[in-house]
Amino acid sequence: MRKSLIYLFLMLLSLATFAQKKPKKVRAYVAVTPESVTVYDNKNYIPEIKSVEFFNAEKDQSFPVLSLGSSQQVILKFDDLRGGSRNLFYTLEHCDADWKPSSLSPIEYLQSFTEERINNFRYSFGTFISYTHYELSLPNSSIIPKISGNYLLKVYEDGDQRKILISRRLYIVQAKVNVQAEITQSAIVAKRDERQKVNINIAHPGLAIQNPYQEIRIVTLKNNRTDLMKTINKPLFVRNNLLVYADNLTNDFDGANEFRRFDTRSLRFKSERVGQIVLDSLYRILLFPDAALNTPNYSYQFDENGKFYIINQDGNSDDYAGDYAAVTFTLNAEEPDANGHAYIIGQFNAYQKNADSRLIYHPENKQFSKTMLLKQGVYDYKYTWATEDGKIINDHAFDGSFFETENDYQILVYYRAPASRFEELIAFRELNSRQLPRTN
Repeated sequence: MRKSLIYLFLMLLSLATFAQKKPKKVRAYVAVTPESVTVYDNKNYIPEIKSVEFFNAEKDQSFPVLSLGSSQQVILKFDDLRGGSRNLFYTLEHCDADWKPSSLSPIEYLQSFTEERINNFRYSFGTFISYTHYELSLPNSSIIPKISGNYLLKVYEDGDQRKILISRRLYIVQAKVNVQAEITQSAIVAKRDERQKVNINIAHPGLAIQNPYQEIRIVTLKNNRTDLMKTINKPLFVRNNLLVYADNLTNDFDGANEFRRFDTRSLRFKSERVGQIVLDSLYRILLFPDAALNTPNYSYQFDENGKFYIINQDGNSDDYAGDYAAVTFTLNAEEPDANGHAYIIGQFNAYQKNADSRLIYHPENKQFSKTMLLKQGVYDYKYTWATEDGKIINDHAFDGSFFETENDYQILVYYRAPASRFEELIAFRELNSRQLPRTN
């Protein structure tokens, strides 16, 4: 009996010792969002944020402008490749025409709340690359702009704006003047074959402008590219209820060339510009090599003026069933000089020129290459030559520049009334270099 008790005691002791040595469970790693300084421009702050779409809901990928007090909305969509659900918030901040924060407090330019959580999200389904898809619409019941002007939309994590993920420029217009515009060849004779000039007239019969040199600013963008933005402060002529902005040396834009494009709406079949599709742990796509297009003569090819469209022909949803693929770009060209780098840009990456869009040069075969993780869809893109910190050296080093190129131009008119603390956006006009002007 005593031996049995001793044996039982030793068994219990060994089990207790084994239990103490049992390894602890390791928690799953959750990526931490780094703190970043807000840039008052269109920007993605971490590489895991992909496929950011921001447009007026009336037309897919249109310019993000709304009429104050109307029923119009803008839509923001994006994917977070870190997966899982996170506490993401958003807010709007009012800015002046130069995209510097205005001196107003949020209560002066926003109704209801100053921030809100993004509650509309869904996990990817049936994809090799997992992600969480988020979506929001503005204005909504929580956040409504009170006044016109520029607004920066910020998306951040855990209610901490230092953990910013996305910033996008939003334009709220309250029409008070009429904009007339035309696109002509440059007035500079040596540049007539490669530049497009935008002349603008502002008719203001219903708005008393006392000093247009101080009260009015006009901003012009080409293809929604903020890095090519031009600002005019002084009219050439001031007439009765009419301001004329047609100086020979202002609002001259390089016509550039048509955007390049590729189509990955289906990952089962090769489509436009797709040379090879391979599936292992994920889809890998090799595009046909691109050649330099800086030839003396212009050649038309259809494009979407830098836009991209998320489209999935292999599944039942573009947003959460579209898969990602590692897309490899190749450019056969020599380095233009020793001072810069080649970048791939388009609306799909907000025209950001950084390490994520920088190509690698292979001098042995005079070729650039870059692999990027992109969602199924149709993409416009172009190559540019810029410094390491993203300042453009030659935007058409690989594509040439031609007056005949088809481009969209966005014209924004700002007004600061005497003694006012902010700039209003009082007109918006969009026109195409080959078509009649149109308004949103």
